Amino acid sequence: MFKSLNFKVILFGFIFTFFSSFGQSFFLGLFNSSIRDALSITHGQFGSIYASATLLSSFILVWIGKKIDDINILKFASYVIALLAFSCFLFSKISSVIFLFFSIFLMRLSGQGLMSHAATTTISRFFEKSRGRALSATWLGLSLAEFILPLLIIFLLTFLDWRNIWISISILIIVVLPIFSFLLIKNIKLDSREISNFNDVKKKKIKQWKRIEVLQDYRFYVICLSMLAMPSIATGTFVYQSFIVSSKNWGPYIIAQSFMVYSILSVITLFLSGFLIDKFSSRKLLIYMNIPLLFSTFVLYYFDSPFSSFAFLGLIGISNGLANVLGSATWAEIYGVKYIGSIKALTTALMVFSTAFGTAIFGIFIDNGFSIEKIALILGCYIVIAITLLFIMRNRLNPNYL
Repeated sequence: MFKSLNFKVILFGFIFTFFSSFGQSFFLGLFNSSIRDALSITHGQFGSIYASATLLSSFILVWIGKKIDDINILKFASYVIALLAFSCFLFSKISSVIFLFFSIFLMRLSGQGLMSHAATTTISRFFEKSRGRALSATWLGLSLAEFILPLLIIFLLTFLDWRNIWISISILIIVVLPIFSFLLIKNIKLDSREISNFNDVKKKKIKQWKRIEVLQDYRFYVICLSMLAMPSIATGTFVYQSFIVSSKNWGPYIIAQSFMVYSILSVITLFLSGFLIDKFSSRKLLIYMNIPLLFSTFVLYYFDSPFSSFAFLGLIGISNGLANVLGSATWAEIYGVKYIGSIKALTTALMVFSTAFGTAIFGIFIDNGFSIEKIALILGCYIVIAITLLFIMRNRLNPNYL
């Protein structure tokens, strides 16, 4: 399917999305109880700290992420690896609320932000004909992490201190990632492109948008409204999984087990969406992205059985599989790839911002006595609005041709 260089670029993306999991909400949420117990803080306080640190990381990401358009990807990746390893080590030393804020800030910036940004920007720029399948294969790294890490961490926490786990992660990153990065992308330049067996077909060239032009395009904001639903809602769910479990009386291991269903359906959807994007384009699939997410809010609202946890996270997994690929492919299709690093830095920052917003909203709702059912109803209304606006604008998503 892919030639040697193509495979190396995909493997680089796969590894980086896997390691981005250490800054993702599903992973950090596993340490929620341990951190709150160590610092004696409430759900709402943790959520506020988490949200504000994530918000700060999204602002910084807009500036740092743009640098990927200007320097060699290996050099950029090296800086990100060093920052992630340092962030994980710092996370093991949390001893105060201020320390927690800076630790979360660095984890969200380096892990969720820059690791996934480096992976998806490299893939989006390098691939064109098989961009959808390449992005699908890349995001399998995160899906694999979501499949194995929750149960692994819960198991390790039964006999290891959570601080020692983070020290071990830091060592793993600094030992493994530099070697793989050098072997896989040392020959990749900013103008490197996909090696294909197919003859190039002469196409109309699309306009290459700069970031400032994208910000003046109203379509960008309508698409973002849908794009940001998944990360904000999923983050709130992952960070406050302990609240959901206690509200529904699901038991301590149900969410961790449900993550396996989430991961399996994410992987299946990743494969299907990659092929569908290459066949039909991401623009035509975008409107379907949040429909499973909408159904997940219905499940959370109506059902209390432990089995509903599997349906709830499974539906989120389907939307996640779609969102991961569409979130990178759509921007390249509409706005071109010349300035894709700058554009992706902005959209990744907005995604990180949405996770901060989702965390803060969940925390505020919980501290003000909202039940999980009321929260699900509010989320469902937001998704309906986002889908409706995208449906109205669906015929205006074509790129501008030169």
